[in-house]
Amino acid sequence: MPAPPRGRSRRAAYLTALLAAGVTAIAGCGEDGTGAARPAKAGPVSATQFPVVDLQQRFVRVVRTVSPQVVQIQSRLGLGSGVVFDGRGNVVTNAHVVDGARRFLVTLSSGDRHPATLVRSDRAHDLAVVHLTGTNPAPATFADSARLQVGDLVLAIGNPLGLRSSVTEGIVSSLNRSVPEGNGVTLSPAIQTSAAINPGNSGGALVDLGGRVIGIPTLEALDPELGDEQAAGIGFAIPSNTVRQVATRLIASGPAD
Repeated sequence: MPAPPRGRSRRAAYLTALLAAGVTAIAGCGEDGTGAARPAKAGPVSATQFPVVDLQQRFVRVVRTVSPQVVQIQSRLGLGSGVVFDGRGNVVTNAHVVDGARRFLVTLSSGDRHPATLVRSDRAHDLAVVHLTGTNPAPATFADSARLQVGDLVLAIGNPLGLRSSVTEGIVSSLNRSVPEGNGVTLSPAIQTSAAINPGNSGGALVDLGGRVIGIPTLEALDPELGDEQAAGIGFAIPSNTVRQVATRLIASGPAD
């Protein structure tokens, strides 16, 4: 390597050449007239210089937008999640979240609690709709899941282990999976995602960076070599197009007898 230039003017020229070549100056490495280190002046951070800052801000905006549209559903059997489907108090969730129950306590992201009743359930698709009483929260926006691509960034928002409005992130790992649930139901097509899906996430929202629901997280993969423990980074969701079609039909059919 050539010896570094001496003198203030030559040093400035050297730094200019480094920056032009894409080398970033490190804060705290400047010198004063005595050769002692002095802090570099911090300039404004721009999203153009640091795209990760823009991505982080987008994550925050998505979570702020979608969290009020994701609820916690409690029955005598346990806890799960749900997504506000329309402006009439209907919430879509997994059938296994509500299985065996007809009345529920639904907690909004604000902490407010409201009673809810089962509208109808479709076990073949593992989807169900419950109806809130006394409130009509703003509905989620559902994306066209047919336009998903492997590699798309996603966030999973739900209530794992009763921790309301928890968020995990990942990507769409694969599409059109056929996944047996182990109860006679096979999810097909299913979205595979690396976003962590934990107990209680079922029925919540898998969303894109536009804040649109692309799927309903339903189950995580189990590794038989680890005693059927959860396989990290492998979860599955029901695509939003299937969710919209089934939930619309369940609502139109009305409460089950």
